[in-house]
Amino acid sequence: MASVKKVTVLGAGLMGHGIAQVAAQSAGYEVSLLDVKQEFLDRGTSMVKESLAKFVSKGMLTQEGAENILARIHPTTDLETAIAGSQLVIEAATEDPGLKLDLYRRVSEYLDADAVLASNTSSISITLLGSATKNPENVIGMHFFNPPQLMPLIEIIRGAKTSDKTVTVIRDVAASMKKQTVLCKKDSPGFIVNRILVPALNEAALLVDEGVADPEDIDKAITLGLNWPMGPLKLLDYVGLDTALNISEVFMEEFQDGKYRPSPLIKQMVRAGMLGRKSGKGFYEWGSASGTRPKA
Repeated sequence: MASVKKVTVLGAGLMGHGIAQVAAQSAGYEVSLLDVKQEFLDRGTSMVKESLAKFVSKGMLTQEGAENILARIHPTTDLETAIAGSQLVIEAATEDPGLKLDLYRRVSEYLDADAVLASNTSSISITLLGSATKNPENVIGMHFFNPPQLMPLIEIIRGAKTSDKTVTVIRDVAASMKKQTVLCKKDSPGFIVNRILVPALNEAALLVDEGVADPEDIDKAITLGLNWPMGPLKLLDYVGLDTALNISEVFMEEFQDGKYRPSPLIKQMVRAGMLGRKSGKGFYEWGSASGTRPKA
């Protein structure tokens, strides 16, 4: 496999724009950033600019450095253009298996035979995604955490056919991005972190639904009692209730175990468009810098 010089990121949303920034900022790669609409690309690019401005304001970057990083990110809506010449494609599309499988089939048509295709999925089977490509040995999980610009961990997940060479490529890329890695040796739903985290977040939502305690007190109990940096309900708002619901439903389908059944309250909130920070309201309101619980 060739050394990585150019990276393509598929999706300019909540995670994709941050991954593109890390690839350009920490590793110095040229980055193609793809999305289906120009407005999504504009929004993602705007979020990168805002993030870089914070680095500049804190003295961690010069203005010239920020401009150079931004110049290495090349937005496009054309899939073939985005992938051309890339040694690594990182998929950060919506957590929808059908959508991802269709995307992987299309990507496989343009991808060089020795290029690596990595998924930022938080729960979907890497083996399943690899089955939609011509070279499943080059498909791997590369799970970043939100926000990618700040969080130090990348989970690496092997699919059933993922090669040792592909694992080595991703370890090297992660190191160039100044990230720490853990290896999930088995392609199991939720991998390591979300297998533990999502049921805990779901349990916190059940406590609210059952009237056991208010969101603020649940978050206070966990931050002070378990030393979490953020309470589970505020974290749910950051992750996105729709994302957490999707993961829980994948767990239910894969494990066939009722303990992973998603909270009815999370389902109801998602149906109401209360997705958390990205929609402006979840368990807290996000119209200002600090969240406050929405009134019923």
